[in-house]
Amino acid sequence: MADVAPSWDPEDGDPQRLNPDDEAAATGGPGKSDKARKKGSFWRELPILVVTAVVLAVLIQTFLARVYSIPSQSMEQTLHGCDTCTGDRVLVDKLTYNFTDPGPGDVVVFSRPDTWDRGEFSTNRSDNVVVRWLQEAGSLIGLADPSEDDFVKRVIAVSGQTVQCCDAANRVLVDGKPLDETYIYWEPGRGTTQDSFEPIRVPENYLFVMGDNRNDSKDSRYQGGGGVNGLVPVDNVIGKARFIVLPPSRWQGVSDHDPQAVALSAPAWQTGLPLGVGAVAAWPAVLVGRRLRGLVVRPDRRR
Repeated sequence: MADVAPSWDPEDGDPQRLNPDDEAAATGGPGKSDKARKKGSFWRELPILVVTAVVLAVLIQTFLARVYSIPSQSMEQTLHGCDTCTGDRVLVDKLTYNFTDPGPGDVVVFSRPDTWDRGEFSTNRSDNVVVRWLQEAGSLIGLADPSEDDFVKRVIAVSGQTVQCCDAANRVLVDGKPLDETYIYWEPGRGTTQDSFEPIRVPENYLFVMGDNRNDSKDSRYQGGGGVNGLVPVDNVIGKARFIVLPPSRWQGVSDHDPQAVALSAPAWQTGLPLGVGAVAAWPAVLVGRRLRGLVVRPDRRR
């Protein structure tokens, strides 16, 4: 095969230098040096990218939001945490309570008060230092069980309110008024009657919390022996549960239905009574109006 004379690139001004096409042919392929430079640049930038991602993750987890794993079934069926199902991963908003206090109906994650024990679940952490560190890191994004000191419950009563159980219809009372608790779940085999407790006035900056799985939740009714020792300081609240992010089949918002804000539904006959009375009262007026109109109609239009 005859040798190909290198061509001269007129724009270069140097007859000894190959043009780009000849250079690529001489080196055995296009852009090999560029690929090597890009590869070296990637490995130099990778540590910076990793550090940046870690810093952003820490900042977001600390100040904005965090994913928590639901480890127990005390919030069934609002939040799944049963032994026979895939536990929910919930996104907890850590920003909201910087501007407002938790309110009735909010589902909150909070740190264990000093008067509470860890009776609802236990975290299986490895004795191996490396594995344990990975488990702790996984808990930050909801891939492992959270700390045994983190709880999730629903706010029932807030500062200044008095809560007790129960009235004749088995409903919790706050300031003497029954709650509209549409979220309560009665776990099979545990009955449908709530344990009664004496009135508890919630002091300032405290919360009375309960689980939606009403007869399988160790909450303000029992922790610390009950009474004021079962209350949760507002300062212990980490954030408000907003969304179920995993598993995909459970994607939905977390209900914050306020049980105190909804008035008790009146019986149907009471709801329709004002409308019925108005209709009955209006009918004679309609008849009289028609009669008067007939009397004053022009004679030439009467038959």
